Amino acid sequence: MLTSPSSTKHQNRLINESSPYLLQHAANPVDWYTWGDEALQKAKSENKVILISIGYSACHWCHVMEKESFEDEAVARLMNENFINIKIDREERPDLDHIYMDAVQAITGSGGWPLNVFLTPEAKPFYGGTYFPPVKAYNRSSWTEVLHAVKKAWSERKEEIKGQAENLTEHLRKSNDPEQLIKMKGPDQEKSLTRKEQVDLIFHHIMKSADTIWGGFGRAPKFPQTFTIQYLLHYYHFTGNKEALHQARLSIDKMLEGGIYDHVAGGMARYSTDSEWLVPHFEKMLYDNSLLINILCDAFQITKDKGYEKAIRKTIGFVENELVNGAGGFYSALDADSEGVEGKYYVWDKKEIEELLKEDTTLFCDFFNISDTGNWEGKNIIRILKKSEQVAAEKSLDTEVFESKINSCLKILLTKRNSRIRPLLDDKILLGWNALMVTSLCKAAAALNDDGYRMLAEKNFFFIWNNFKKEGEIAEFKHTYKNKRARYPAFLDDYAYLIQSCICLQEITSDNSYLIRAKQLTVYVLENFMEEETGYFYFTNKAQKDVIVRKKEVYDGATPSGNSIMAGNLYYLSVVFDKADWKRQAEKILDAINNGILNYPTSFSNWATLLLNQLIGINEIVITGPGFAETRNTLLTCYIPNKIVQCSASENTEFPLLKGKSYLYGSSIYLCKNYRCLPPVDSIDDLIKQVINSDVY
Repeated sequence: MLTSPSSTKHQNRLINESSPYLLQHAANPVDWYTWGDEALQKAKSENKVILISIGYSACHWCHVMEKESFEDEAVARLMNENFINIKIDREERPDLDHIYMDAVQAITGSGGWPLNVFLTPEAKPFYGGTYFPPVKAYNRSSWTEVLHAVKKAWSERKEEIKGQAENLTEHLRKSNDPEQLIKMKGPDQEKSLTRKEQVDLIFHHIMKSADTIWGGFGRAPKFPQTFTIQYLLHYYHFTGNKEALHQARLSIDKMLEGGIYDHVAGGMARYSTDSEWLVPHFEKMLYDNSLLINILCDAFQITKDKGYEKAIRKTIGFVENELVNGAGGFYSALDADSEGVEGKYYVWDKKEIEELLKEDTTLFCDFFNISDTGNWEGKNIIRILKKSEQVAAEKSLDTEVFESKINSCLKILLTKRNSRIRPLLDDKILLGWNALMVTSLCKAAAALNDDGYRMLAEKNFFFIWNNFKKEGEIAEFKHTYKNKRARYPAFLDDYAYLIQSCICLQEITSDNSYLIRAKQLTVYVLENFMEEETGYFYFTNKAQKDVIVRKKEVYDGATPSGNSIMAGNLYYLSVVFDKADWKRQAEKILDAINNGILNYPTSFSNWATLLLNQLIGINEIVITGPGFAETRNTLLTCYIPNKIVQCSASENTEFPLLKGKSYLYGSSIYLCKNYRCLPPVDSIDDLIKQVINSDVY
């Protein structure tokens, strides 16, 4: 765990921060500030350019630029004399990261981290980029060349630069309108399509970008794109389209077989640098693993493939072993580097494996693509190229015996790996990422009927509720927590994911207090984040004043957009609480972004799934009677993605769906949909038949 900078020769202001990323820079000779009044006022009073440098603790190239430039005395002197230097952890301040990333993408056409941006003293951007080398290379100017050029330009063309900054800021404001997506051009924009035609078109557009050999979508670098996979699983469920299921399973299987997945201890890295999922950037983030669990649960419920159950349990095991704190919260990430080398903790020499596995070496190496020359920079990343059944047959082994041997070998490697110097842990706890993990644990508890995961989900939720909520407030939360201190106002994503987690917890526990919390949080979001005119939500609270633009994030990126999650939350809760205005708002913002969804579905995959579920409609399932828990748990193992589940031991008048639902014997099961209720049944099999008949595509 990183708790202090590696050197005390220099100590700048960052020494008082809790962010591991900021602490990594606390011993730099650069006179770093944090984002706040002190730095911003100093820039204005001295009329100096602000340099903001944004990254995160698990970022490999952030570490590289620090060592090459920010630890250099001469470079630091140049920065200190001419700029107000601000270091920002993008995970602590995603609002600032979003704004200035948009600016750099507008300037250069690309983005990434580290993100280095030059601002006027009024915090308006005029120039920036990502990684800059210490000397000119890779068709990039050196960092010192950039510093000298900006210094010269500010000295000689100050008013011109201010004008450019004003124009760029105005561009950021104008482009920050989700309704601009209405105007997105696409091949079918001029057609008037039915909703069914729209969801079919989304599928066909997704498949145009699908890698049908190695799974996933697009070219390298390849990200998991779990929301796109989820759409394919939903689409298969409602249509029976086998191509959709095949591409979804191919994508999941190839990731689980590739080097992006940690075969030794579980858990997935952030992305693959190649098309075959072999070489990851080795950082492992909480949110990626949460989203992986999410789609694995869907895939398991559809296929009942035991391999997916194994992956669910191993991934949750990784989170519990590597990212959990003692009180129930989950840490953010593991670094890509250890001992200053990317991936060193995770890769292997064949000779080392021979010493560890003895007579099982050949079996293990044949299965996991291990060779003397290695498959990456002379080392071996463990990956699978053949199914276990195929290799077992080639070795004349029973599949169960083969898998038992492989598991024993992996345990030996894990013991050895645990003796290595570990990657640094980013031990801050983020509200939104933890809420995503609660939702995924709920899905795992449901799919596997596992009480342990139910308990873990509730423990994590109450850690959030007790440590992030502002004392004395019903629904006001902070964004990040460390050292018993919560900081920074929570953002839209935090609230959206937290509401979603409340909904999921109610379904697996039948504790309606979670729905009450969800309603309170939703009211708070509507009052503090919503733009009245459009119905969309800003990323920042209306009380937050330290940003130059209040963004409305709508793209589904590495995590689902807060707006798409809120649309789903509003739709769900509108039924639970009979609030027609919430349903209208959800439909309004979904319809407004329709062209974007149709023509760029891999950028709006979570929205696309909402659109599909809207076409099919919501199955309102109520289980009443003293025996409801066992019936509910059986129901939740079934794949019904478009459902609301509420239960009660007796008739309940507090919630609209529960009113008038009596029971016979142990329990009765009711299905309602589109303002019509069917006669109650007393078995899950009979309910599933009703659902199949109601889910007309």
